[in-house]
Amino acid sequence: MTKLRFIPIGILFFLASSMLLVSCDGDKKAVKKNPTKIETTGTIAAELTAPPHVPAPVGARGAKNIKLEMVIIEKEGTMTDGVKYVYWTFGGSVPGSFIRTRVGDEVEFTLSNHADNKLPHNIDLHAVTGPGGGATSSFVAPGYSKTFSFKTLNPGLYVYHCATAPVGMHIANGMYGLILVEPEGGLPKVDKEYYIMQGDFYTKGSTGEPGLQPFDMQKAVDEDADYVVFNGSVDALTGDNAITASVGETVRLFVGNGGPNLVSSFHVIGEIFDKVYIEGGSTINEDVQTTLIPAGGAAIVEFKVDVPGTFILVDHSIFRAFNKGALGMLNVTGEEYKKVYSGVIQEGIYHPEGGTIQNMPDGKAASTEAPKAMSLAEKMEAGKNIYSRTCLACHQASGEGIANAFPPLANSDYLNEDVNRAIDIVLNGKSGEITVNGTKYNSIMTRQTLTNEEVASVLTYVYNSWGNNKSEVSPADVAKIRGAVH
Repeated sequence: MTKLRFIPIGILFFLASSMLLVSCDGDKKAVKKNPTKIETTGTIAAELTAPPHVPAPVGARGAKNIKLEMVIIEKEGTMTDGVKYVYWTFGGSVPGSFIRTRVGDEVEFTLSNHADNKLPHNIDLHAVTGPGGGATSSFVAPGYSKTFSFKTLNPGLYVYHCATAPVGMHIANGMYGLILVEPEGGLPKVDKEYYIMQGDFYTKGSTGEPGLQPFDMQKAVDEDADYVVFNGSVDALTGDNAITASVGETVRLFVGNGGPNLVSSFHVIGEIFDKVYIEGGSTINEDVQTTLIPAGGAAIVEFKVDVPGTFILVDHSIFRAFNKGALGMLNVTGEEYKKVYSGVIQEGIYHPEGGTIQNMPDGKAASTEAPKAMSLAEKMEAGKNIYSRTCLACHQASGEGIANAFPPLANSDYLNEDVNRAIDIVLNGKSGEITVNGTKYNSIMTRQTLTNEEVASVLTYVYNSWGNNKSEVSPADVAKIRGAVH
C-alpha cells in the first residue's frame, strides 16, 4: 500500500510559480516574430554616408523595401603626409558607405563597378543570409552593374567586404564597411553617433616612406603591416578631422575592423565604455575599458562624456597607435567638472610618433646612405614630413617642446650654437643635463634610424623654422659626423 506524503504549502506555491514562469517564457518565445514573416510597406531609397558620419536612426518605422545603390571606385588617396596609395573603395571612401536598416527590411542592392576601374569586384555582406553573403550574385566587371536582394533577419552591426580573388588583396586595399540592422523600435536614443573602422595596410615602402606606394602581397601574407589606421588613413580622425561632442552628451561609436589580418584592442584614453554591444550583437557588457574586435567583426560602444578635453581613440596594441597610425581624437567642449577631473595640466601628450625606429643612445650610429642632392625647398618639404612623424610628439608642432620634459627647438640657443652637435644628437641620441634658453633639462633623446638625406632634411627644416639661424644641412655634413664621407 502506497504511503501518502503531505507537501508543505510553501513548496507547492514555489512549484506552481516556477511552472507559470516557464509557461510565460515559452509563450514569449512562441509569440516572438519570425523575421521572415515581417511584412514590408512602402519603398524608400537608402541613405548612405561616408565615415565618420552615419545615417539617421530608423526609430520606430516599420519594415520597408529599400533601394540601395553603391558604386565601386578605385582612386588615389593620401595615407599620411607625403605618402600616396591607390585605394579600392565602396562608394569612394575607406571604409565604404555606412548602411542603416532594421529587422525585416527587404533590400534591393545594386552594385556598380565604375567604368574607369581596372578590376572586377563583388560584395559579401555579413548581414545577409545566403551563399557568399551576396558575393555569388554581385561579381561585376568595370562598367557594369549587378542587382540582388535580401531580407535583414538578425539585428546587429555587421561587416561587408569584397570577396573577389585574391580576397585578401581586395580587403587590404580598403574594400570593407559596415551595415547596421537595428531591432524593431530602433536603438536607444543618444546624442552623437560616429562610424569608425580599423584596417591594416601593406606597402612596398617602409612606414612613412614618401611617394605613391603600391600594395605588397608578401608583407600582407606575413601580416607585417606598415600602417594600422582608422578610416583609411593616418590622420582621418585627428586635427580638423577629429570627431566632437559636448560635456554631458552620450556618444555611440559603431566600430568595425576590416582587417584583413589584425585584431583590434579598441580603447578610448580617458573614458570607460558604459555599454559595449559585444561583437555588434544583442549581448551588452557594462563598464568596459578595452574591447576586442576581430578582423571581420564589429562592436557598438556607448559612453557619456563628463569633462572637456581631447580623448584619444587607439588600438591598444599600442605601437600600432603611435607608430603605425591607429589613433583618432574626440574633442569635447564644455564646462570643467573638477570633482571628476582637475582640469587641463598639459596639452599635447598623446600625438602620433611615426614609423621611425628609435633606440636608446649607445654611441652607435645608424646605417649610412650615400647623399643625394636636394634643393632647399625639397629639403624643407621632406623635413616637415619627417618632423611630423618623428619629432612632433616630443617637441610639438611649432617646436615649443614640453615644459620640464623636452626642450624647445624654436629659437633655441643650444641648437643654434653648434650644428654638428645637433647632427650627432640625431644620429646617436643624447642623455644627461643640458641648458636650453636658460632652462635646465635632464631627459633622453633617443637615437633615430634615419638616412643621411633624412637627417639633413629634418635639421634643415628645424633650422629654417621658428626663429632659428637658417642653417642648411647637407647629407655630406651628416656623413662626416657618422665618421665617413661617401
